[in-house]
Amino acid sequence: MEKHSRGRSARLSDLLIAGVAAGVLSAVLVLQFALPAGLGVKHARHTFETLPHALISPVLPQRSVILAADGSKLATFYYENRLEVPLASVAPIMRQAIIAIEDSRFYHHGALDAKGIVRALVANLSAGTVIQGGSTLSQQYVKNALAETATTTTARREALEPTAARKLRELRFAVALEKHLTKDQILERYLNIAYFGDGAYGVEEAARHYFRVHAADLTLVQAATLAGIVRAPQTYNPNLHPMRGRERRDTVLDRMAELKVITPQQAAETKTRPLELRLTGTPNGCVESSAPFFCDYVQREILANRAFGKTAQERRFLLQRGGLQIHTTLEPGMQKAAQRALNHYVPPDNKSGKAAAEVLVRPGTGEITAMAIDRRMGDSTKRGTLWVNLAADADHGSSLGMQAGSTFKVFTLAAALDKGMAFGDELDAPKSFVPTGFRNCDGNRVGDPNVSLGNAADGEGGKKFTLVTGTWHSVNTFFLQLEREVGLCATYKMANRLGMRRATGEKLEQYPSFTLGFNTVSPLRLAAAYAAFAARGRYCRPIAITRIDGPTGSLPAPRAKCHQAIDEGVADAVSHVLQGVLTKGTAKGNDIGRPAAGKTGTVDNFSAAWFAGYTPDMASAVWVGDPRGGYKHPLRDVCLGDACYGEVFGADVPAPIWRETMEAALRGVPEHGFHGPPGDYFRKGDGEKEDDKDKDKNKDKDKNNDKDAAGDQDGGETEPHEPDGGTSRPIIMGLPFFWPSIRE
Repeated sequence: MEKHSRGRSARLSDLLIAGVAAGVLSAVLVLQFALPAGLGVKHARHTFETLPHALISPVLPQRSVILAADGSKLATFYYENRLEVPLASVAPIMRQAIIAIEDSRFYHHGALDAKGIVRALVANLSAGTVIQGGSTLSQQYVKNALAETATTTTARREALEPTAARKLRELRFAVALEKHLTKDQILERYLNIAYFGDGAYGVEEAARHYFRVHAADLTLVQAATLAGIVRAPQTYNPNLHPMRGRERRDTVLDRMAELKVITPQQAAETKTRPLELRLTGTPNGCVESSAPFFCDYVQREILANRAFGKTAQERRFLLQRGGLQIHTTLEPGMQKAAQRALNHYVPPDNKSGKAAAEVLVRPGTGEITAMAIDRRMGDSTKRGTLWVNLAADADHGSSLGMQAGSTFKVFTLAAALDKGMAFGDELDAPKSFVPTGFRNCDGNRVGDPNVSLGNAADGEGGKKFTLVTGTWHSVNTFFLQLEREVGLCATYKMANRLGMRRATGEKLEQYPSFTLGFNTVSPLRLAAAYAAFAARGRYCRPIAITRIDGPTGSLPAPRAKCHQAIDEGVADAVSHVLQGVLTKGTAKGNDIGRPAAGKTGTVDNFSAAWFAGYTPDMASAVWVGDPRGGYKHPLRDVCLGDACYGEVFGADVPAPIWRETMEAALRGVPEHGFHGPPGDYFRKGDGEKEDDKDKDKNKDKDKNNDKDAAGDQDGGETEPHEPDGGTSRPIIMGLPFFWPSIRE
């Protein structure tokens, strides 16, 4: 009994408010014209007719889309799922339906419809509840616009609360609105701002959501269904409440027949038809994107870049409400090629929990054409899903990076060539190496005379290698000797010139094992650096966005800032040497049928494996490891895809991923060759000569050398998700120092 009493009280309260509001509005409307002329009255009248500019053309939240290079949609972001359209793009039957049920005299009255108020009040009193509203479309538009432009929760609540004060405010603005805009302009704004339930804002999105058509193509049955929703979107939502939705649709049809918009026969025939919903959703965000981690990279690029707003809140507001069209560099065909190769060799649900990431960068442009991880985007605690973007730096994906392994030897090679060393220059590769005689760029000594480092295979130590053969076989002690010869600082500066940073954004650390790749980096950084060799020394900062179009114009997109980082001849010489890695060195058998170059890498204790390679047209870096921590979960005794491995080297999984990706990604792309290196580099021969007695032995050892032999790095690995450390960091001369358990 008490429950029914409260219900009657609530209905009486609603009726009282409606009655008071009607009285107040009528009185105000009469008074503004009935009062005698005078300065004070004119001022009051001016105040009554004043309209905030934001209500004439409010900036409505519109969804933003991320587009691939071919214009296909990668993802949508929105606060309210809305697409604004002009009135001409709304079917006439839709306009007629909304006017019939919401404000049938819309084109015949001003801001206030006195007849409509009286009719609604009588109907509501007769029914004992509120069944009709007296608000005109202009007033309804004002209410919605005030709510949309509210900057605080309180202001939004005040814009929607059912009080006489709110009605008076709505009328005041509605009167001014009709002096600034035509009826058609008001109707257009109303149809774009109205909420149609089920997350659909505006008539265009409602048409797409419920029926998979454009607003311009709505039929009578569809228009009547949509027009019936706006009075109470939750109550009349045809998806949630089909019976109520259909009854409300029929009410709209009856009203249209009553007003002679349609014939009674049309109404009767249409009422026999089902709702005919064809629901479709619009995913919000990157999770369901075909390139989720690239999408996340783009999202973070906007959210972190002050060019898109001074504060994080402003930048998120722009992305979710700004109606942006974000054109990107991603090429769907290349993305599919990378994803397919990753999933083939490292399936997302593999029982060992291993993961793989790959990034493709177009040389000379910095354009990221693909960014893939073998995992689905999602809860990292579940197998096969991951939130962390292993392909990017921390500021674009939360990854702290992974040790790069012997892929870093290329920077020592480039530094040596930059200093004028020839392909035939030889250095001893001792069986063991004591890392002394190194200085960092501050001039400080780094190294430990009490440590002795070795190689992977017994036969490698105690002989000489050239720049060419030392690189092909990735001999650790050779590269430590070479780094000491050219200078640790020179090697560091070469990597720095080619854009290398730690994934945390900090500068690379400088210790003798720099050349063995102890620094933790991202595949994206490494791919961009190798792309510079492909572009003959021209380095470009990686970019994912080419253009951003907004409702009122274009926004500035991040630039690649390309520049000549190293001499063309040096880059050509590096490419000349690295081509042999694929045909005669540690990655032999992974050539792709066109000129290509690359370098393998395997991290200490088999905690990760890499391959970075390129053609003149495309560069790519591949990482394989364990997101939980490579030292706790090394690449040992694992089954991935169709094969099982006792130990995973750079040439075992990363190189085949690279090969399969590049073969598919470059299909249809014209073949281009590398430029030949300057002749001076051949002044001591081609550097390819090996002792006859070693040829067969070296052929057998390719599997055990830096194929990349594990242990070509030191410990201290920082993992992207849950760091687990590695070998200890002895303090040498007051500084931490990294020692690898060398096997090369």
